[in-house]
Amino acid sequence: MTEENAETPSYERAREELTEVVRKLETGGLTLEQSIDLWERGERLAALCEEWLQGARVKLAAAMARREDGPDARSDDAPF
Repeated sequence: MTEENAETPSYERAREELTEVVRKLETGGLTLEQSIDLWERGERLAALCEEWLQGARVKLAAAMARREDGPDARSDDAPF
């Protein structure tokens, strides 16, 4: 595991933290500086979640392509 990966939260953890950031921003009562800091953290977390999701899309597409190209690939007229 690289140093960068050791600090990168899982998708689930990043999503939970992003939810908490949004809750805090919506609640209000923060200073402008606190709000900006939270907003910036939220932007980083949202980007990280998007990276995780994009990676999952790529893996899913590759798995589906392997399935379609595999030896047991179905013909176009197969019902399932």
